[in-house]
Amino acid sequence: MATELLFRDDPYLPETTATVIAVNDRRGIILDRSVFFATGGGQPGDSGALRRESDASIPIATTVYGEDKSDVVHVPTEEAALPEAGEAVTAAIDWERRHRHMRVHTALHLLSVVLPYPVTGGQIGADEGRLDFDVDGDMPSKEEMAERLNDLVAADHAVTETWISDEELAASPDLIKTMKVKPPMGSGQVRLIGIGDIDLQPCGGTHVRSTAEIGPLAIGKVQSKGRQNRRVRIRLADAP
Repeated sequence: MATELLFRDDPYLPETTATVIAVNDRRGIILDRSVFFATGGGQPGDSGALRRESDASIPIATTVYGEDKSDVVHVPTEEAALPEAGEAVTAAIDWERRHRHMRVHTALHLLSVVLPYPVTGGQIGADEGRLDFDVDGDMPSKEEMAERLNDLVAADHAVTETWISDEELAASPDLIKTMKVKPPMGSGQVRLIGIGDIDLQPCGGTHVRSTAEIGPLAIGKVQSKGRQNRRVRIRLADAP
């Protein structure tokens, strides 16, 4: 039985009731439905807690996919007690951390608009994120990047999702910006994240509803990671 991925339909849903399907041999807890995002595409898995009917709480350190990619495995902290299969729980994410991931992830999509080069890697954090680009030639200055990025944020572009088939994506390879990370394919449908009329790309992560929700951004280090590879870091201006 596959875990129902509630975060795909509503990334703003902070908690849900669920039933424990199983606890695997690595102490991972599998639920029938979950709001927890599982690690993937450079975005960390959610942390949070599973609240039991006894009011006891099981802290969740991170979340990953199971071996067959259909189950979401909630990884408890080492000292946490484990639930029983069939037990009812309330799964609640650390919403503040998730929302910051959403802001950073959407901001990185905007960075790929400002820097329209093939993407060779990326990583998302709660305060900052980075993309690696295959750049042949000169790049804008940090000041230019910051200005263009914040202009796109302030423009309040709507962030939307649509679905296409695996075959439709294969017929439109220009939608794929990443060179090394493959889009989440294999289920028959692929989720596209659109930002106004300025960006459209396959993505399985969580995002904010509009670019204005991201808030002001700062450009961090710009590093050379090879002959043509350039790493660009961005940071939420309200990060500690």
